[in-house]
Amino acid sequence: MSDTWVFGYGSLVWRPAFAHSTARPARLEGWGRRFWQGSTDHRGVPGDPGRVVTLVEEPGASCRGTAYRVPAAQAARILSDLDRRERGGYRRRRVEIGFDDGSSVGALVYVASPDNPNYLGPAPLEEIASQIARSRGPSGRNSEYLLELAAGLRAIGARDEHVFALETLLRAGPSAAPEPV
Repeated sequence: MSDTWVFGYGSLVWRPAFAHSTARPARLEGWGRRFWQGSTDHRGVPGDPGRVVTLVEEPGASCRGTAYRVPAAQAARILSDLDRRERGGYRRRRVEIGFDDGSSVGALVYVASPDNPNYLGPAPLEEIASQIARSRGPSGRNSEYLLELAAGLRAIGARDEHVFALETLLRAGPSAAPEPV
């Protein structure tokens, strides 16, 4: 068995919490990162979900994240732990990711598709930011997730307008939201 690569684009960017031999910035072409997945097990609770990121197919898009090489001897245990961590609607997919040097490799990525019960889908950015601002779950405040992700993306040189727009709205607070009509 060979080493396994795991592509992280959400909390795995800033908190992988698993042993790996290598961590490298990488990109996944044709996918965009969106705060469209509900979290009732980490950043929210049943009846009051938080919002976390998933990937959506988007022609021409590129999602920058971090690729982790997991040694073959540890892969089964680590993937089992990741399956448990990502249990709230995510499924493993095999994808091809690219590195800055032009090389590429097959990797596993966790994607929450619209057919899972926690999927929230698109909403106006102000509504998403408001939900993130008020949500909290067993893993902490939903706002921490957004702010840590934004910082982690900057650390690897990633630009993500969706994440950064939500960060701006969150930092501005409720006064930035438009008045209801």
